[in-house]
Amino acid sequence: MKTVRVVAGIIIEDGKVFATQRGYGEFKDGWEFPGGKIEQGETPEEAVVREIMEELDTEVEVKELFDTVEYDYPKFHLSMDCFICKIKKGDLVLKEHEAAKWLTKETLHTVDWLPADYGLVEKLREMLSLQ
Repeated sequence: MKTVRVVAGIIIEDGKVFATQRGYGEFKDGWEFPGGKIEQGETPEEAVVREIMEELDTEVEVKELFDTVEYDYPKFHLSMDCFICKIKKGDLVLKEHEAAKWLTKETLHTVDWLPADYGLVEKLREMLSLQ
């Protein structure tokens, strides 16, 4: 099975997490943390900064690696490095997604997460509870 390496940016501001709804492709309408594929010669941290700029017209600062998710979809294996990010500048303009929400630890379960992203939700709730 082919492995696809991607990154996700978990943008946190004022105790809320930014989630986006896919507007295209096989997983259209599913909710996820924004990000995408790592390009050749790029570090995962560079990839998440580039992807957030491309998808949301926003510059982020990578704070730390939160988790690496390994998930088997029917057609490929996903390896996703998930980074906690902070907005440096920009207004989170949706260029590829159809919707977005700021979620609190209480509302994290109110969207239909994609399977690979869903595994992060409980861990995020715990982290937000400690802040």
